[in-house]
Amino acid sequence: MAKSPFAKHPKHPTTRVAVLGLGRFGSSLARELVVHGSEVLAVDSNPRLVQQFADELTHVAVADTTDADALEQLGVADFPHAVVAIGSDLEASILTTSTLADFDIPRIWAKATSRQHGQILERVGAHRVVLPEFDMGERIAHLVTGRMLDYIEFDDNYAMIRTTAPRAVVGMTLTDSGLRQQFDITVVAIKRRGGEFTYTTPETVVSDGDQLIVSGAIADVEAFADLI
Repeated sequence: MAKSPFAKHPKHPTTRVAVLGLGRFGSSLARELVVHGSEVLAVDSNPRLVQQFADELTHVAVADTTDADALEQLGVADFPHAVVAIGSDLEASILTTSTLADFDIPRIWAKATSRQHGQILERVGAHRVVLPEFDMGERIAHLVTGRMLDYIEFDDNYAMIRTTAPRAVVGMTLTDSGLRQQFDITVVAIKRRGGEFTYTTPETVVSDGDQLIVSGAIADVEAFADLI
């Protein structure tokens, strides 16, 4: 029997991430990173916040994140990943991001409070900008109408949704339903009542109460959700 090409695949090394700013977003992110096995260095200028998370995170330090010398002494420049989690102080957010860019850190993520703020962060060196409040508001807007049970949007006009199977296709196979042809979407997985999600095939029959994972262009998956 042929051996799996992954049998001797080396274990992924521990990811090292510097999180600058321990507000609600930064502290939540840092905790999740630790839970998933990352080595985290968290830095904030507020001693109270640093003390609060000292027992939960790998490393914590009190420092001015806009001070390049202070960050260099802490070893931030040696981290392959860094997240600027500063939101309320725009000047500190921009200066910190610029400092990390000067360190040539390979992957810099930065939190923005507006699209304009995000554009500035990208100009000074952020590789990826996140707008937590905006993104969450957009996601909830899709869910609150009840058409979708979950919604994930990607950067390139692509989305995946979880929704209840429309009655119009109940009893049909996915091939016979014509969903791909009519809506240009793909039904990736299906969940029966009381069961778990499984991958679909063209011969999968849709039953009443099934939940579907559907992927496609944003406008197409929204049009499909309108059937519900």
